[in-house]
Amino acid sequence: MDDKASSGWLPPAWRTPDGGVVACVEKLKVMNGNLDEIRQLCQDALEDGVLMGCDEQQIRQVLHALVDSLENPYR
Repeated sequence: MDDKASSGWLPPAWRTPDGGVVACVEKLKVMNGNLDEIRQLCQDALEDGVLMGCDEQQIRQVLHALVDSLENPYR
């Protein structure tokens, strides 16, 4: 797998709800590409906030809360 998985922020494999492995290359490209974009946006927000004098820990808490607020519309 690529260095992103070994860096710890991507899982070594994407799993289905029943524990199986998602093996479709196109699905993996989309999922990993989406997360690359999200990570860069979060990195930019963290850097901007710190440069503007915001508390780094608070920014991280807000980003965690943002993720926790996401809703699954497919339940």
